[in-house]
Amino acid sequence: MSANTNAPTEVRAPHDPLARESRPSVALDGALWLVRHGFPVFPCDHPQLKRCAGLHKTCDGSRGKHPAVAFTRGWTLDERKVHETFARGLRNPAVAVGACSGPNGTRLLVVDSDRPGAIEDVASARGEQWPATMRVRTAKGHHDYLWYPDALKLGNGLGQLQGQFDGDVRAGNAYVVGPGAVHASGVLYELEADDRPPVLAPAWLLDALVTKPTFAARRTRWANASYPASSGVRGLVTFVLDSPQGTRNNRLFWAACRAAEDGQDAEDALLSAALQAGLSEREALATIRSAYKRTGATT
Repeated sequence: MSANTNAPTEVRAPHDPLARESRPSVALDGALWLVRHGFPVFPCDHPQLKRCAGLHKTCDGSRGKHPAVAFTRGWTLDERKVHETFARGLRNPAVAVGACSGPNGTRLLVVDSDRPGAIEDVASARGEQWPATMRVRTAKGHHDYLWYPDALKLGNGLGQLQGQFDGDVRAGNAYVVGPGAVHASGVLYELEADDRPPVLAPAWLLDALVTKPTFAARRTRWANASYPASSGVRGLVTFVLDSPQGTRNNRLFWAACRAAEDGQDAEDALLSAALQAGLSEREALATIRSAYKRTGATT
């Protein structure tokens, strides 16, 4: 299914941002805009709910981003189902990145900048100019939507950009919160321009993402992470990040076993490290859950 690049019907909302953020129809409008343009949608938790609607057993406090369904198979492009889903109550719309196909069989890549202009700075440092593409403003920065050739098989790893880019990338079995969603801070995710489709990812970006990072770059990501000194989580995360290809799954399993045996709440940190090391989300989650089950713990 290719994303429709025709300009959508304009979605209007009240001028008062607080009133807009409290309207469930904003999430519905965002979800409908997405499916009408070929982006598979599923529901996530909403920060205004009293309890997290995510599928996980325990919430890490990052409200509004946890999938309320198994997103790799619970997404839809059916407007009728979107109406039914978002009429049941407050839910944030999210995009199943790996389920989205673009022109000529291309796949979706989302560049998540943790501050405004972060990816532009990376491009400038390389003597390049960042292209104008579909952009969703977020609480901290922005999501840029791009197409890339399916043959590359990208994931969530930053490749050569580790330590150089203030943000992340999402491709393959991944998801991002979409326009119309509300961040835990109350900020609304909004399209910068509702008639601007994704463009092809620049060659320099793709080259960087498929180039293995240096040992120092792999460690930079978590160098300043603030974990309790007694938890040992920092060491386990570094152990996973430094996994040579061919050992990533085994090292993740070992780290998860140690965390479970010590009663550490390290699942999210280990999952993030595994994704950056190059494992898919499905594979990493299965490994972590297997480790916790083996030790008698639960995730």
